[in-house]
Amino acid sequence: MIIHHLEKTNSILNKFIAEIRDVTIQKDSLRFRRNIERIGEILGYELSKNLKYSSKKITTPLGAKESFLPVNDIVLGSILRAGLPLHQGLLNYFDDAENAFISAYRNHPNNDAEFEIVVEYFAAPSINDKTLILADPMLATGQSLVSVYDAIQKYGTPKELHLVCVIGATAGIEFIKNHFPENTHLWIAAIDEELNDKGYIVPGLGDAGDLAFGAKL
Repeated sequence: MIIHHLEKTNSILNKFIAEIRDVTIQKDSLRFRRNIERIGEILGYELSKNLKYSSKKITTPLGAKESFLPVNDIVLGSILRAGLPLHQGLLNYFDDAENAFISAYRNHPNNDAEFEIVVEYFAAPSINDKTLILADPMLATGQSLVSVYDAIQKYGTPKELHLVCVIGATAGIEFIKNHFPENTHLWIAAIDEELNDKGYIVPGLGDAGDLAFGAKL
């Protein structure tokens, strides 16, 4: 797996990451969603440097200019519901991409810390031989991404696979390395070292879905 850790280089990204972590700023769900969206835009911009480009002549009112434009056939897939603001940020840049949505959640059958990932819904175009960008804001244990990838493989095999995350845990990254193809790219804004006994990232930011859209039952 090829890991692109953006926080290693100082940029305006630091400000957006700090704000989504800040317990005071988190109270403004609109700002939280917008910051996730902006992080998605930055991750998308960096990812775009790895796409394929071809030359095209563009006609202007005063002449013509050669431009190099991306040619990848992109499917942008996001895990519901926390992935929606991140999806929008990516879509702002890849505005001609096809879109896919996947439902995945933690099920606690014994009402304790043990859980399994349940994937119940997948709506997508064909992903076969395309560039699949799979977005999930929090990469904690890595089980959600692996379960989603296992579930969607029956719909085709992408030519290229990019994972886009906001915050991840070291253990989760090590886990997914063993379950995705070696040429998979991981684009991630920040990496934290710890998971607590419930499988949440520490210090992380809390539950991204609840912060963006309100607490669920």
